[in-house]
Amino acid sequence: MSLYQDAGGREGLLALSRTFYDKVLADKLLAPVFANFTPTHVDRVAIWLAEVFEGPTTFTDELGGHHFLLERHLGLGITEPQRQRWLELMSAAIDNVYGHDLKLHAPLMAYFDWGTKIAQDVSQSPVGTDLGSPGPTPRWGYDGLK
Repeated sequence: MSLYQDAGGREGLLALSRTFYDKVLADKLLAPVFANFTPTHVDRVAIWLAEVFEGPTTFTDELGGHHFLLERHLGLGITEPQRQRWLELMSAAIDNVYGHDLKLHAPLMAYFDWGTKIAQDVSQSPVGTDLGSPGPTPRWGYDGLK
């Protein structure tokens, strides 16, 4: 089984995304990072996670893939305290949606730790920075990056 399947497919990941962003948008430390938040963001995150966790390639096929995602982080200036708070809220959202399933929680949080470091790094560059070719959308399984 893939993380995508075990996380409940697109619907499960949409529930995770909704639960998470309800907390993020109300969080004083993180809300400023999401000043340009739109309702489509929640759905797009679920589509991204579906692809990363070995589900359908919809994010790449229809939304611009890895490059598009990285561009959305340019100029955000994400701080380490913001990254850590993001991880805390995601951990709580995972527990809320999936219970305290350590088999699922650990690999999801390993991905989010890895991914938020990349997002933080990219966020330090100004909007309009040439990212070059970041490669395909990463795929993540129970053993990490594939």
